[in-house]
Amino acid sequence: MGLFDFRLLSFIGIKIPPKAPWKKYYDRKYMKIRLKDENIYQYLLRKIEKHHYEDNIAITYFGTHIKYKDLVKKIDTVADKFLAMGVKKFDIVTILSANIPEAVIAFYALNKIGAVANMLHPLLSQNEIKQALNTYDTKYLLALDITLKNVDKIINDTKVERVIIISPSDSMNIFMKIGYHFMTLKKKYKKPLNRHKYMRWSKFMRLRTNKDIYYDKTPMKDEPALILQSGGSTGTPKGIVLSNGNMNASTIAALNAYPDLCKEDRILGIMPIFHGFGLEVSINDAFSVGAEVVLIPTFDAKKFHELLIKHKPTVLVGVPTLFEALTTNPHMDDVDLSNLKYVIAGGDTLNKQRVENINVFLHQHGARTNMMQGYGLTEAVAAACVDLRDLSHPGTIGIPWPGVYIGIFEPNTDNRLEYGEDGEICVCGPTVMLGYYNNEAETNIALKHHRDGNVWLHTGDIGSMDEDGFVTYKQRLKRMIVSSGYNVYPSQIEEVLEKHEAIDAASVIGIPHPYKMEVPKAFVVLKNGYTLDDELKDDLIKHCKKNLAAYSVPKEYEALDKLPKTMVGKVDFKILKEKAVKEMRETNGKN
Repeated sequence: MGLFDFRLLSFIGIKIPPKAPWKKYYDRKYMKIRLKDENIYQYLLRKIEKHHYEDNIAITYFGTHIKYKDLVKKIDTVADKFLAMGVKKFDIVTILSANIPEAVIAFYALNKIGAVANMLHPLLSQNEIKQALNTYDTKYLLALDITLKNVDKIINDTKVERVIIISPSDSMNIFMKIGYHFMTLKKKYKKPLNRHKYMRWSKFMRLRTNKDIYYDKTPMKDEPALILQSGGSTGTPKGIVLSNGNMNASTIAALNAYPDLCKEDRILGIMPIFHGFGLEVSINDAFSVGAEVVLIPTFDAKKFHELLIKHKPTVLVGVPTLFEALTTNPHMDDVDLSNLKYVIAGGDTLNKQRVENINVFLHQHGARTNMMQGYGLTEAVAAACVDLRDLSHPGTIGIPWPGVYIGIFEPNTDNRLEYGEDGEICVCGPTVMLGYYNNEAETNIALKHHRDGNVWLHTGDIGSMDEDGFVTYKQRLKRMIVSSGYNVYPSQIEEVLEKHEAIDAASVIGIPHPYKMEVPKAFVVLKNGYTLDDELKDDLIKHCKKNLAAYSVPKEYEALDKLPKTMVGKVDFKILKEKAVKEMRETNGKN
Protein backbone atom coordinates (compact mmCIF):
# COMPACT_ATOMS: atom_id res chain seq x y z
CA MET A 1 0.00 0.00 0.00
CA GLY A 2 1.61 3.24 -1.14
CA LEU A 3 1.28 6.68 0.34
CA PHE A 4 -1.41 7.84 -2.05
CA ASP A 5 -3.53 4.76 -1.45
CA PHE A 6 -4.18 5.94 2.09
CA ARG A 7 -6.72 8.41 0.80
CA LEU A 8 -8.89 5.39 0.06
CA LEU A 9 -9.04 4.81 3.82
CA SER A 10 -10.79 8.10 4.56
CA PHE A 11 -13.84 6.06 5.51
CA ILE A 12 -12.25 5.38 8.90
CA GLY A 13 -14.60 6.90 11.44
CA ILE A 14 -17.78 6.15 13.29
CA LYS A 15 -20.61 4.63 11.23
CA ILE A 16 -22.82 3.27 14.01
CA PRO A 17 -21.75 4.51 17.47
CA PRO A 18 -20.71 1.45 19.50
CA LYS A 19 -21.72 0.90 23.10
CA ALA A 20 -20.15 3.57 25.30
CA PRO A 21 -21.03 3.17 28.99
CA TRP A 22 -18.43 5.83 29.83
CA LYS A 23 -20.28 8.60 27.96
CA LYS A 24 -22.06 9.60 31.19
CA TYR A 25 -18.74 11.02 32.41
CA TYR A 26 -18.36 13.44 29.50
CA ASP A 27 -20.30 16.43 28.30
CA ARG A 28 -22.47 15.19 25.44
CA LYS A 29 -20.76 17.46 22.91
CA TYR A 30 -17.39 15.78 23.62
CA MET A 31 -18.56 12.39 22.37
CA LYS A 32 -18.24 13.44 18.74
CA ILE A 33 -15.11 15.08 17.35
CA ARG A 34 -15.91 17.47 14.53
CA LEU A 35 -12.94 18.05 12.28
CA LYS A 36 -12.46 20.91 9.84
CA ASP A 37 -10.79 20.21 6.52
CA GLU A 38 -7.43 21.59 7.60
CA ASN A 39 -3.91 20.42 8.30
CA ILE A 40 -2.00 20.60 11.59
CA TYR A 41 -0.42 23.94 10.68
CA GLN A 42 -3.78 25.53 9.81
CA TYR A 43 -5.30 24.20 13.03
CA LEU A 44 -2.51 25.89 15.01
CA LEU A 45 -2.99 29.20 13.17
CA ARG A 46 -6.72 29.12 13.84
CA LYS A 47 -6.18 28.49 17.57
CA ILE A 48 -3.64 31.33 17.85
CA GLU A 49 -5.95 33.78 16.06
CA LYS A 50 -9.03 32.72 17.99
CA HIS A 51 -7.48 32.90 21.46
CA HIS A 52 -5.00 35.73 20.85
CA TYR A 53 -1.86 34.25 22.35
CA GLU A 54 0.55 35.35 19.62
CA ASP A 55 2.64 37.28 22.19
CA ASN A 56 2.96 34.29 24.52
CA ILE A 57 6.18 32.28 24.63
CA ALA A 58 5.85 29.11 22.56
CA ILE A 59 9.35 27.63 23.00
CA THR A 60 12.01 28.09 25.65
CA TYR A 61 15.37 26.60 24.74
CA PHE A 62 18.69 27.24 26.49
CA GLY A 63 18.16 30.93 27.07
CA THR A 64 16.22 31.51 23.85
CA HIS A 65 12.51 32.38 23.95
CA ILE A 66 10.38 32.13 20.81
CA LYS A 67 6.95 33.80 20.89
CA TYR A 68 4.04 32.29 18.97
CA LYS A 69 4.01 35.12 16.41
CA ASP A 70 7.71 34.53 15.77
CA LEU A 71 7.21 30.77 15.67
CA VAL A 72 4.66 31.19 12.87
CA LYS A 73 7.03 33.50 10.96
CA LYS A 74 9.82 30.94 11.25
CA ILE A 75 7.51 28.15 10.09
CA ASP A 76 6.43 30.21 7.07
CA THR A 77 10.03 31.07 6.19
CA VAL A 78 11.21 27.46 6.46
CA ALA A 79 8.24 26.32 4.36
CA ASP A 80 9.36 28.73 1.62
CA LYS A 81 12.91 27.36 1.86
CA PHE A 82 11.68 23.78 1.45
CA LEU A 83 9.68 24.84 -1.62
CA ALA A 84 12.76 26.57 -3.04
CA MET A 85 14.77 23.38 -2.50
CA GLY A 86 12.20 21.43 -4.50
CA VAL A 87 10.08 19.73 -1.83
CA LYS A 88 6.58 19.03 -3.14
CA LYS A 89 3.29 17.85 -1.72
CA PHE A 90 3.41 14.21 -0.53
CA ASP A 91 7.22 14.14 -0.66
CA ILE A 92 8.53 12.27 2.37
CA VAL A 93 11.15 14.32 4.22
CA THR A 94 12.97 12.54 7.03
CA ILE A 95 13.72 14.38 10.28
CA LEU A 96 16.50 12.63 12.20
CA SER A 97 16.63 14.73 15.32
CA ALA A 98 16.13 15.21 19.03
CA ASN A 99 13.99 17.97 20.58
CA ILE A 100 15.42 21.19 19.16
CA PRO A 101 13.51 24.17 17.73
CA GLU A 102 14.67 23.61 14.14
CA ALA A 103 13.16 20.10 14.07
CA VAL A 104 9.83 21.31 15.49
CA ILE A 105 9.69 24.26 13.07
CA ALA A 106 10.57 21.99 10.13
CA PHE A 107 7.77 19.59 11.07
CA TYR A 108 5.14 22.35 10.89
CA ALA A 109 6.72 23.86 7.76
CA LEU A 110 6.53 20.55 5.92
CA ASN A 111 2.95 20.15 7.04
CA LYS A 112 2.08 23.60 5.70
CA ILE A 113 3.14 22.66 2.15
CA GLY A 114 1.63 19.18 2.25
CA ALA A 115 4.85 17.18 2.56
CA VAL A 116 5.06 14.19 4.89
CA ALA A 117 7.47 14.26 7.85
CA ASN A 118 9.12 10.94 8.64
CA MET A 119 10.32 11.16 12.25
CA LEU A 120 13.36 9.06 13.22
CA HIS A 121 15.36 8.50 16.40
CA PRO A 122 18.80 10.19 16.01
CA LEU A 123 20.57 7.30 17.75
CA LEU A 124 19.60 4.71 15.15
CA SER A 125 22.43 2.62 13.72
CA GLN A 126 23.84 3.13 10.22
CA ASN A 127 21.85 0.23 8.78
CA GLU A 128 18.64 1.31 10.48
CA ILE A 129 19.00 4.82 9.05
CA LYS A 130 19.74 3.46 5.58
CA GLN A 131 16.80 1.07 5.72
CA ALA A 132 14.43 3.85 6.76
CA LEU A 133 15.64 6.31 4.11
CA ASN A 134 15.26 3.68 1.39
CA THR A 135 11.94 2.38 2.65
CA TYR A 136 10.40 5.84 2.42
CA ASP A 137 12.22 6.94 -0.76
CA THR A 138 13.60 9.96 1.08
CA LYS A 139 15.16 12.65 -1.13
CA TYR A 140 15.53 15.26 1.61
CA LEU A 141 16.95 14.61 5.06
CA LEU A 142 17.09 16.95 8.06
CA ALA A 143 19.81 15.46 10.26
CA LEU A 144 21.18 16.36 13.68
CA ASP A 145 24.94 16.95 13.52
CA ILE A 146 25.69 14.06 15.89
CA THR A 147 24.21 11.65 13.32
CA LEU A 148 26.56 12.64 10.48
CA LYS A 149 29.14 9.97 11.27
CA ASN A 150 26.49 7.34 10.53
CA VAL A 151 24.70 9.23 7.78
CA ASP A 152 27.86 9.90 5.75
CA LYS A 153 28.69 6.19 5.59
CA ILE A 154 25.37 5.18 4.04
CA ILE A 155 24.18 8.28 2.19
CA ASN A 156 25.47 7.09 -1.20
CA ASP A 157 23.40 3.91 -0.82
CA THR A 158 20.18 5.95 -0.65
CA LYS A 159 18.20 8.29 -2.91
CA VAL A 160 18.83 11.27 -0.64
CA GLU A 161 19.73 14.36 -2.69
CA ARG A 162 20.08 16.90 0.10
CA VAL A 163 21.03 16.68 3.77
CA ILE A 164 20.27 19.74 5.91
CA ILE A 165 22.49 19.70 8.98
CA ILE A 166 20.95 21.02 12.18
CA SER A 167 22.65 21.41 15.54
CA PRO A 168 21.47 21.79 19.14
CA SER A 169 23.41 25.08 19.10
CA ASP A 170 21.49 26.66 16.20
CA SER A 171 18.90 28.31 18.45
CA MET A 172 21.11 28.91 21.48
CA ASN A 173 22.10 32.43 22.47
CA ILE A 174 25.70 33.39 21.67
CA PHE A 175 27.12 32.49 25.08
CA MET A 176 25.40 29.09 25.18
CA LYS A 177 26.50 28.46 21.58
CA ILE A 178 30.17 29.09 22.41
CA GLY A 179 29.91 26.81 25.44
CA TYR A 180 28.25 24.06 23.40
CA HIS A 181 30.92 24.12 20.69
CA PHE A 182 33.70 24.07 23.30
CA MET A 183 32.13 21.12 25.16
CA THR A 184 31.52 19.07 22.00
CA LEU A 185 34.72 19.88 20.12
CA LYS A 186 36.14 16.37 20.49
CA LYS A 187 32.84 14.68 19.62
CA LYS A 188 32.29 16.48 16.34
CA TYR A 189 32.51 14.61 13.09
CA LYS A 190 35.65 15.87 11.37
CA LYS A 191 35.35 14.21 7.96
CA PRO A 192 34.76 16.76 5.16
CA LEU A 193 31.25 16.54 3.82
CA ASN A 194 30.28 16.42 0.16
CA ARG A 195 29.44 20.06 -0.44
CA HIS A 196 26.95 19.16 -3.16
CA LYS A 197 24.86 16.96 -0.87
CA TYR A 198 25.17 18.61 2.56
CA MET A 199 23.97 22.01 3.67
CA ARG A 200 24.04 23.54 7.13
CA TRP A 201 20.89 25.11 8.55
CA SER A 202 22.35 28.61 8.25
CA LYS A 203 22.94 28.14 4.52
CA PHE A 204 19.52 26.54 4.09
CA MET A 205 17.95 29.64 5.65
CA ARG A 206 19.78 31.82 3.10
CA LEU A 207 18.26 30.02 0.11
CA ARG A 208 16.62 32.41 -2.34
CA THR A 209 12.87 31.91 -2.30
CA ASN A 210 10.28 32.50 -4.96
CA LYS A 211 6.85 33.58 -3.73
CA ASP A 212 5.38 32.49 -7.04
CA ILE A 213 6.15 28.80 -6.43
CA TYR A 214 2.77 27.07 -6.45
CA TYR A 215 1.71 24.57 -3.84
CA ASP A 216 -1.70 23.19 -2.96
CA LYS A 217 -3.05 25.36 -0.15
CA THR A 218 -6.20 23.29 0.35
CA PRO A 219 -5.00 20.22 2.28
CA MET A 220 -7.49 17.57 3.29
CA LYS A 221 -7.84 16.21 6.80
CA ASP A 222 -7.55 12.67 5.46
CA GLU A 223 -4.22 13.27 3.72
CA PRO A 224 -1.04 11.81 5.29
CA ALA A 225 0.88 14.20 7.54
CA LEU A 226 3.62 12.17 9.15
CA ILE A 227 5.17 8.76 9.62
CA LEU A 228 6.15 7.44 13.04
CA GLN A 229 7.90 4.16 13.69
CA SER A 230 6.43 1.25 15.59
CA GLY A 231 8.45 0.09 18.58
CA GLY A 232 10.04 -2.80 16.76
CA SER A 233 10.74 -4.73 19.98
CA THR A 234 8.97 -7.81 18.63
CA GLY A 235 9.95 -7.58 14.97
CA THR A 236 10.82 -5.25 12.11
CA PRO A 237 9.64 -1.67 12.77
CA LYS A 238 6.71 -0.51 10.65
CA GLY A 239 5.98 2.99 9.42
CA ILE A 240 2.73 4.24 10.94
CA VAL A 241 1.08 6.77 8.63
CA LEU A 242 -1.01 9.37 10.43
CA SER A 243 -3.22 11.97 8.80
CA ASN A 244 -3.84 15.62 9.57
CA GLY A 245 -7.22 14.59 10.91
CA ASN A 246 -5.70 11.92 13.16
CA MET A 247 -3.43 14.48 14.82
CA ASN A 248 -6.04 17.23 15.10
CA ALA A 249 -8.63 14.80 16.48
CA SER A 250 -6.17 13.69 19.15
CA THR A 251 -5.54 17.30 20.14
CA ILE A 252 -9.27 18.04 20.36
CA ALA A 253 -9.79 14.92 22.48
CA ALA A 254 -6.94 15.94 24.80
CA LEU A 255 -8.33 19.43 25.32
CA ASN A 256 -11.73 17.93 26.12
CA ALA A 257 -10.15 15.52 28.61
CA TYR A 258 -7.96 18.23 30.19
CA PRO A 259 -10.19 21.32 29.95
CA ASP A 260 -8.11 23.54 32.21
CA LEU A 261 -4.94 23.37 30.11
CA CYS A 262 -4.26 27.01 29.21
CA LYS A 263 -1.75 29.58 27.97
CA GLU A 264 -0.37 30.03 31.50
CA ASP A 265 0.90 26.45 31.54
CA ARG A 266 4.52 25.39 31.09
CA ILE A 267 5.35 21.91 29.82
CA LEU A 268 8.72 20.18 29.97
CA GLY A 269 9.31 18.87 26.45
CA ILE A 270 11.32 15.84 27.51
CA MET A 271 9.43 13.22 25.53
CA PRO A 272 11.04 13.00 22.07
CA ILE A 273 9.29 14.37 19.00
CA PHE A 274 9.97 11.13 17.10
CA HIS A 275 7.65 9.43 19.63
CA GLY A 276 3.90 9.86 19.10
CA PHE A 277 3.28 10.60 22.76
CA GLY A 278 5.96 13.29 22.80
CA LEU A 279 5.03 14.99 19.53
CA GLU A 280 1.29 15.06 20.21
CA VAL A 281 1.02 15.71 23.94
CA SER A 282 4.15 17.77 24.58
CA ILE A 283 4.05 19.82 21.36
CA ASN A 284 0.73 19.84 19.48
CA ASP A 285 -1.51 19.88 22.55
CA ALA A 286 0.63 22.51 24.27
CA PHE A 287 0.73 24.78 21.20
CA SER A 288 -3.04 24.48 20.75
CA VAL A 289 -3.66 26.28 24.07
CA GLY A 290 -0.75 28.71 23.92
CA ALA A 291 1.31 26.98 26.60
CA GLU A 292 5.07 27.34 26.89
CA VAL A 293 7.13 24.30 25.87
CA VAL A 294 10.59 23.96 27.39
CA LEU A 295 12.44 21.84 24.83
CA ILE A 296 14.89 19.33 26.33
CA PRO A 297 17.03 17.63 23.63
CA THR A 298 18.72 15.17 26.01
CA PHE A 299 17.40 14.07 29.37
CA ASP A 300 19.84 13.59 32.24
CA ALA A 301 18.10 11.80 35.13
CA LYS A 302 20.79 13.02 37.55
CA LYS A 303 19.87 16.64 36.77
CA PHE A 304 16.10 16.21 36.74
CA HIS A 305 15.78 18.25 39.92
CA GLU A 306 17.54 21.18 38.24
CA LEU A 307 14.96 21.27 35.45
CA LEU A 308 12.10 21.22 37.95
CA ILE A 309 13.60 24.00 40.07
CA LYS A 310 14.54 26.22 37.12
CA HIS A 311 11.40 25.92 34.98
CA LYS A 312 8.68 25.11 37.54
CA PRO A 313 6.50 23.21 35.04
CA THR A 314 2.76 22.98 35.55
CA VAL A 315 2.50 19.90 33.32
CA LEU A 316 4.84 16.91 33.49
CA VAL A 317 4.54 14.32 30.73
CA GLY A 318 6.67 11.19 30.51
CA VAL A 319 7.13 7.46 30.25
CA PRO A 320 7.52 5.29 33.38
CA THR A 321 11.32 5.57 33.32
CA LEU A 322 11.04 9.34 33.71
CA PHE A 323 8.95 8.96 36.85
CA GLU A 324 11.36 6.36 38.17
CA ALA A 325 14.09 8.98 37.69
CA LEU A 326 11.93 11.47 39.57
CA THR A 327 11.38 9.26 42.60
CA THR A 328 14.96 7.96 42.79
CA ASN A 329 16.74 11.30 42.31
CA PRO A 330 18.70 11.91 45.55
CA HIS A 331 18.46 15.70 45.19
CA MET A 332 14.67 15.98 45.33
CA ASP A 333 14.34 16.65 49.08
CA ASP A 334 13.93 20.41 48.74
CA VAL A 335 12.13 20.47 45.38
CA ASP A 336 8.64 21.99 45.55
CA LEU A 337 6.14 20.36 43.15
CA SER A 338 3.10 22.38 44.24
CA ASN A 339 3.01 24.09 40.83
CA LEU A 340 2.09 20.84 39.04
CA LYS A 341 -1.39 20.80 37.54
CA TYR A 342 -1.12 17.60 35.51
CA VAL A 343 1.24 14.64 35.79
CA ILE A 344 0.65 12.31 32.84
CA ALA A 345 2.30 8.93 32.22
CA GLY A 346 2.15 7.15 28.90
CA GLY A 347 4.19 5.06 26.50
CA ASP A 348 4.03 2.03 28.80
CA THR A 349 1.96 0.87 31.75
CA LEU A 350 2.69 1.12 35.46
CA ASN A 351 1.24 -1.34 37.94
CA LYS A 352 -0.98 -0.21 40.79
CA GLN A 353 1.79 -0.32 43.40
CA ARG A 354 4.14 1.87 41.38
CA VAL A 355 1.38 4.40 40.73
CA GLU A 356 0.67 4.56 44.46
CA ASN A 357 4.39 5.04 45.21
CA ILE A 358 4.65 7.89 42.70
CA ASN A 359 1.54 9.58 44.09
CA VAL A 360 2.91 9.40 47.63
CA PHE A 361 6.15 10.97 46.35
CA LEU A 362 4.27 13.76 44.57
CA HIS A 363 2.23 14.60 47.66
CA GLN A 364 5.31 14.57 49.86
CA HIS A 365 6.74 17.28 47.62
CA GLY A 366 3.69 19.50 47.67
CA ALA A 367 1.84 18.36 44.53
CA ARG A 368 -1.93 18.61 44.77
CA THR A 369 -2.58 16.20 41.93
CA ASN A 370 -2.14 12.49 41.30
CA MET A 371 -0.38 10.96 38.35
CA MET A 372 -2.77 10.07 35.53
CA GLN A 373 -2.01 7.06 33.38
CA GLY A 374 -2.89 7.09 29.74
CA TYR A 375 -3.18 4.08 27.49
CA GLY A 376 -2.51 4.26 23.84
CA LEU A 377 -0.35 3.32 20.91
CA THR A 378 1.13 5.23 18.02
CA GLU A 379 -1.40 3.66 15.65
CA ALA A 380 -4.03 5.79 17.44
CA VAL A 381 -1.81 8.89 17.93
CA ALA A 382 -0.46 7.70 21.26
CA ALA A 383 -3.57 8.10 23.45
CA ALA A 384 -6.83 6.16 23.43
CA CYS A 385 -7.72 5.90 27.11
CA VAL A 386 -7.20 8.24 30.06
CA ASP A 387 -7.29 8.09 33.83
CA LEU A 388 -9.04 11.40 34.49
CA ARG A 389 -7.93 13.38 37.52
CA ASP A 390 -11.32 13.48 39.25
CA LEU A 391 -12.46 10.10 37.99
CA SER A 392 -9.77 7.62 38.92
CA HIS A 393 -10.32 3.92 39.47
CA PRO A 394 -7.06 2.45 40.86
CA GLY A 395 -5.84 -0.51 38.86
CA THR A 396 -7.51 0.65 35.63
CA ILE A 397 -6.24 2.80 32.80
CA GLY A 398 -9.39 4.91 32.89
CA ILE A 399 -12.02 5.51 30.24
CA PRO A 400 -11.68 6.10 26.47
CA TRP A 401 -10.71 9.53 25.13
CA PRO A 402 -13.66 11.80 24.29
CA GLY A 403 -14.82 10.84 20.80
CA VAL A 404 -12.82 7.59 20.80
CA TYR A 405 -14.41 4.18 21.27
CA ILE A 406 -12.89 1.10 22.84
CA GLY A 407 -14.30 -2.40 22.71
CA ILE A 408 -13.12 -5.77 24.05
CA PHE A 409 -13.24 -8.53 21.43
CA GLU A 410 -12.11 -12.10 21.04
CA PRO A 411 -8.56 -11.74 19.66
CA ASN A 412 -8.46 -11.17 15.89
CA THR A 413 -12.26 -11.37 15.56
CA ASP A 414 -15.24 -9.02 15.74
CA ASN A 415 -16.95 -11.07 18.46
CA ARG A 416 -17.54 -8.55 21.23
CA LEU A 417 -17.12 -9.87 24.77
CA GLU A 418 -19.18 -9.16 27.86
CA TYR A 419 -18.16 -6.70 30.56
CA GLY A 420 -15.49 -8.17 32.81
CA GLU A 421 -14.22 -10.68 30.24
CA ASP A 422 -10.62 -10.59 29.05
CA GLY A 423 -10.09 -10.04 25.36
CA GLU A 424 -8.30 -7.92 22.79
CA ILE A 425 -8.53 -4.16 23.28
CA CYS A 426 -9.73 -2.55 20.03
CA VAL A 427 -9.96 1.15 19.20
CA CYS A 428 -12.32 2.95 16.83
CA GLY A 429 -12.48 6.62 15.95
CA PRO A 430 -10.87 9.56 14.16
CA THR A 431 -7.43 9.08 15.77
CA VAL A 432 -6.92 5.63 14.21
CA MET A 433 -4.04 5.60 11.70
CA LEU A 434 -4.39 5.43 7.94
CA GLY A 435 -2.26 2.30 7.88
CA TYR A 436 1.30 0.98 7.72
CA TYR A 437 3.40 2.43 4.93
CA ASN A 438 3.75 0.03 1.97
CA ASN A 439 2.58 -2.87 4.13
CA GLU A 440 -0.90 -3.88 3.13
CA ALA A 441 -0.68 -7.27 4.87
CA GLU A 442 0.09 -5.77 8.30
CA THR A 443 -2.46 -2.99 7.73
CA ASN A 444 -5.18 -5.57 7.10
CA ILE A 445 -4.25 -7.41 10.28
CA ALA A 446 -4.42 -4.23 12.36
CA LEU A 447 -7.45 -2.52 10.77
CA LYS A 448 -10.56 -4.67 10.45
CA HIS A 449 -14.11 -3.98 9.31
CA HIS A 450 -16.55 -5.20 11.97
CA ARG A 451 -20.19 -6.07 11.60
CA ASP A 452 -21.19 -2.72 13.10
CA GLY A 453 -19.86 -1.01 9.96
CA ASN A 454 -16.85 0.52 11.71
CA VAL A 455 -13.14 0.01 11.18
CA TRP A 456 -11.49 -1.12 14.42
CA LEU A 457 -7.82 -1.04 15.27
CA HIS A 458 -6.79 -4.36 16.80
CA THR A 459 -4.11 -3.40 19.31
CA GLY A 460 -2.70 -6.78 20.24
CA ASP A 461 -3.28 -5.88 23.90
CA ILE A 462 -5.34 -7.92 26.36
CA GLY A 463 -7.69 -6.23 28.78
CA SER A 464 -11.24 -5.98 30.06
CA MET A 465 -13.90 -3.32 30.53
CA ASP A 466 -16.35 -2.95 33.39
CA GLU A 467 -19.98 -1.83 33.15
CA ASP A 468 -18.99 1.82 33.64
CA GLY A 469 -16.49 1.77 30.80
CA PHE A 470 -13.28 1.62 32.85
CA VAL A 471 -10.61 -0.40 31.07
CA THR A 472 -8.11 -2.68 32.79
CA TYR A 473 -4.96 -3.41 30.83
CA LYS A 474 -3.61 -6.92 31.31
CA GLN A 475 -0.94 -7.75 28.80
CA ARG A 476 0.39 -7.60 25.28
CA LEU A 477 -1.25 -10.47 23.43
CA LYS A 478 2.18 -11.65 22.26
CA ARG A 479 3.53 -11.45 25.81
CA MET A 480 0.76 -13.58 27.23
CA ILE A 481 2.04 -16.99 28.30
CA VAL A 482 -0.07 -20.09 27.70
CA SER A 483 0.98 -22.74 30.21
CA SER A 484 -0.81 -26.10 30.20
CA GLY A 485 -3.74 -24.37 28.50
CA TYR A 486 -3.98 -21.58 31.10
CA ASN A 487 -3.50 -17.90 30.26
CA VAL A 488 -0.68 -16.44 32.35
CA TYR A 489 -0.27 -12.64 32.46
CA PRO A 490 3.32 -11.51 33.09
CA SER A 491 2.19 -8.04 34.20
CA GLN A 492 0.15 -9.61 37.00
CA ILE A 493 3.19 -11.59 38.19
CA GLU A 494 5.40 -8.49 37.98
CA GLU A 495 3.01 -6.52 40.15
CA VAL A 496 3.04 -9.26 42.80
CA LEU A 497 6.83 -9.55 42.74
CA GLU A 498 7.32 -5.80 43.10
CA LYS A 499 5.33 -5.87 46.33
CA HIS A 500 8.04 -8.04 47.90
CA GLU A 501 10.41 -6.08 50.12
CA ALA A 502 13.50 -7.28 48.23
CA ILE A 503 12.35 -6.44 44.71
CA ASP A 504 12.86 -3.05 43.09
CA ALA A 505 11.69 -4.04 39.58
CA ALA A 506 10.60 -7.21 37.83
CA SER A 507 9.94 -8.42 34.32
CA VAL A 508 8.47 -11.80 33.40
CA ILE A 509 8.71 -13.72 30.13
CA GLY A 510 7.68 -17.16 28.96
CA ILE A 511 10.33 -19.84 28.42
CA PRO A 512 9.86 -23.19 26.63
CA HIS A 513 8.78 -26.22 28.65
CA PRO A 514 8.72 -29.84 27.40
CA TYR A 515 5.01 -30.46 28.10
CA LYS A 516 3.51 -27.24 29.52
CA MET A 517 4.49 -25.37 26.33
CA GLU A 518 5.73 -22.36 28.33
CA VAL A 519 6.32 -21.43 31.95
CA PRO A 520 7.07 -18.00 33.43
CA LYS A 521 10.59 -16.86 34.25
CA ALA A 522 11.17 -13.74 36.37
CA PHE A 523 14.03 -11.30 35.90
CA VAL A 524 14.36 -9.15 39.01
CA VAL A 525 16.30 -6.08 40.07
CA LEU A 526 17.02 -6.32 43.78
CA LYS A 527 17.07 -3.50 46.30
CA ASN A 528 20.37 -2.69 48.03
CA GLY A 529 21.40 -5.27 50.59
CA TYR A 530 19.70 -8.27 48.99
CA THR A 531 21.20 -11.24 47.12
CA LEU A 532 19.27 -13.76 45.06
CA ASP A 533 20.36 -16.81 47.05
CA ASP A 534 18.35 -19.96 47.69
CA GLU A 535 16.74 -18.45 50.78
CA LEU A 536 15.42 -15.43 48.89
CA LYS A 537 14.26 -17.61 45.98
CA ASP A 538 12.25 -19.77 48.40
CA ASP A 539 10.74 -16.65 49.93
CA LEU A 540 9.79 -15.29 46.49
CA ILE A 541 8.13 -18.60 45.60
CA LYS A 542 6.11 -18.51 48.84
CA HIS A 543 5.17 -14.91 48.18
CA CYS A 544 3.98 -15.75 44.67
CA LYS A 545 2.07 -18.86 45.73
CA LYS A 546 0.22 -16.75 48.26
CA ASN A 547 -0.86 -14.21 45.64
CA LEU A 548 -1.03 -16.10 42.35
CA ALA A 549 -2.57 -19.21 40.85
CA ALA A 550 -0.17 -22.15 40.88
CA TYR A 551 0.34 -22.06 37.08
CA SER A 552 1.38 -18.37 37.29
CA VAL A 553 4.19 -18.86 39.82
CA PRO A 554 7.56 -18.33 38.07
CA LYS A 555 9.63 -21.47 37.67
CA GLU A 556 12.92 -19.58 37.39
CA TYR A 557 14.35 -16.38 38.86
CA GLU A 558 17.35 -14.38 37.67
CA ALA A 559 18.78 -11.17 39.11
CA LEU A 560 19.92 -8.29 36.87
CA ASP A 561 21.54 -4.97 37.71
CA LYS A 562 18.85 -3.27 35.63
CA LEU A 563 16.18 -4.22 33.13
CA PRO A 564 17.09 -3.63 29.46
CA LYS A 565 15.14 -0.80 27.84
CA THR A 566 14.22 0.11 24.27
CA MET A 567 15.10 3.52 22.81
CA VAL A 568 11.80 4.94 24.04
CA GLY A 569 12.22 3.67 27.58
CA LYS A 570 10.10 0.52 27.55
CA VAL A 571 11.34 -2.79 28.96
CA ASP A 572 12.93 -4.68 26.08
CA PHE A 573 11.27 -8.09 26.43
CA LYS A 574 12.92 -9.29 23.23
CA ILE A 575 16.38 -9.03 24.81
CA LEU A 576 15.18 -10.85 27.94
CA LYS A 577 13.63 -13.60 25.82
CA GLU A 578 16.81 -14.04 23.78
CA LYS A 579 18.90 -14.11 26.95
CA ALA A 580 16.71 -16.78 28.54
CA VAL A 581 16.65 -18.98 25.43
CA LYS A 582 20.43 -18.69 25.02
CA GLU A 583 21.00 -19.70 28.66
CA MET A 584 18.66 -22.69 28.26
CA ARG A 585 20.54 -23.88 25.19
CA GLU A 586 23.88 -23.54 26.94
CA THR A 587 22.55 -25.45 29.95
CA ASN A 588 21.06 -28.22 27.78
CA GLY A 589 24.31 -28.42 25.81
CA LYS A 590 26.26 -29.08 28.98
CA ASN A 591 23.80 -31.77 29.96
